[in-house]
Amino acid sequence: MSEVLDNTPIISVITEIEALSWMHKDKNKEKIVKEFIDDAAILALTPMVVAECVRIRRSRKIKTPDAIMAATAIVHNLQLITSDADFNHIIGLNIIDPFKI
Repeated sequence: MSEVLDNTPIISVITEIEALSWMHKDKNKEKIVKEFIDDAAILALTPMVVAECVRIRRSRKIKTPDAIMAATAIVHNLQLITSDADFNHIIGLNIIDPFKI
């Protein structure tokens, strides 16, 4: 996990959209999220990601944004850091649950 945390964050464009859309009464928390996004490398939605997303959605019931995040990680051979069980059992997806380390 330390090698993941020590590197520049790499996120999908969907993660960027969801994070920047998040609103909190504590504007300092929103500022922290914005700074995180500013420091991150943003991966675009490419034809390969779209194809992988379609494969995932045809194989299981999953929300499109979640399928895009999973597909982005698979296509770019990245680990997805999440505790969301909706990502379990997606073939080819390498997950790190931050609450289990």
